[in-house]
Amino acid sequence: MADAIGGQGTNTGDELRLLIERAERLEEEKKGIADDIRDVMAEAKARGFDTKAIRTILKIRKKKKEDYQEEEAILETYMAALGMI
Repeated sequence: MADAIGGQGTNTGDELRLLIERAERLEEEKKGIADDIRDVMAEAKARGFDTKAIRTILKIRKKKKEDYQEEEAILETYMAALGMI
């Protein structure tokens, strides 16, 4: 049955198995990277840095400058309309 995936025989089954194994390896790498990031954040916290602020900075740095500036302008406009600034 596994060899008949898509009606193409063992090549298709082998190809599917390889793709799944590759995805599994990448998931393991992703878990390792997430653990490393968690370690960096724990170190930052131990040194007295605010990890919430660091995570916010990381999000900002991923964006294009123009996109971030536009988001900030809209946020400022909304906050002003609500009397928050």
